[in-house]
Amino acid sequence: MTDSDAQPRVVIAGGTGFLGQSLARRLTASGNVVVVLGRSRPRAGAAGEFIPWDARTTGGDWQAALDGAAAVVNLAGRTVDCIKTPEHRDEILRSRVESTRAIGAALRAVNASPPVWVQMSTAHIYGDPPEAVCTEDSAFGVGLAPMVGRAWERAFDASCPPGVRRVVLRTSFVLAKGDGAMRRLEMLARIGLGGTIGHGRQGISWIHHLDMNRVLERAIADDSMHGAYIATAPNPVSNAEFMRALRSALAMPIGLPAPAPLVRLGAPLLLRTDPELAIFGRFCVPGRLHAEGFEFAFPTLPEAFGDLYANNRRAPSPNSTSPSAQ
Repeated sequence: MTDSDAQPRVVIAGGTGFLGQSLARRLTASGNVVVVLGRSRPRAGAAGEFIPWDARTTGGDWQAALDGAAAVVNLAGRTVDCIKTPEHRDEILRSRVESTRAIGAALRAVNASPPVWVQMSTAHIYGDPPEAVCTEDSAFGVGLAPMVGRAWERAFDASCPPGVRRVVLRTSFVLAKGDGAMRRLEMLARIGLGGTIGHGRQGISWIHHLDMNRVLERAIADDSMHGAYIATAPNPVSNAEFMRALRSALAMPIGLPAPAPLVRLGAPLLLRTDPELAIFGRFCVPGRLHAEGFEFAFPTLPEAFGDLYANNRRAPSPNSTSPSAQ
């Protein structure tokens, strides 16, 4: 590599998306050299040195970037925000398993492996229990997402070379203004369609993107972290609570509810996504992070939305009467 070897180098596989770029900017600001691996070149001004990678093959510049790196973070995987056709199901599974195996093969081929491999996984591995609160010790669920999560983690366990510290982050819904799934939810809320989805009791486990960055940074730097962690804020909410908080943050007084049959019809036709992503959910809590003393900057949803949408709140009218005066 041609970077300054005096600075620690962190390689982010799948680092061209919003989470990878958010992490890359944070790591760069704290004095790291960041190498971003991805299929397509990020837009101008993106953080990190970009090296193309098809997430399958080994060798070449991307493998050389791993040699002597301080850490590798694997975020690679096809988005699940899609209609679950057989082709998309196959891509979701293969993109995660094959990229993980490729990184493992590359690490075994270099002269000096990174001392730590931080591997993305999913909190959806616990399925969609209607009421149970899941911790790292909870039983895994059934269905596509839990199956993919198990295969993903098995590939990681089998691929990670001996002597490399292993950290798995079972990540929940990452909140970022205008990015990821929030872009779609913001749009719906702004046009008055941000009401309760289905019965509204399904759980939403979430984490502010800055807290997600802090968890990733800690996983890289803290030698005591190892094994699987749930990466989510400590206060999951129901869908009804989530949508109510979002409407409040966007100063939108109304939000039409979306019954489950309507979501099943409209999500694939109009939004080109899987309706089950909204109809079902789970309540997860970060048991291990809590036990190890991690403190969230945004532990509650109002605090998280208050930070993301601070400029969206309407100032009260000068002629309005405060509740205390009524």
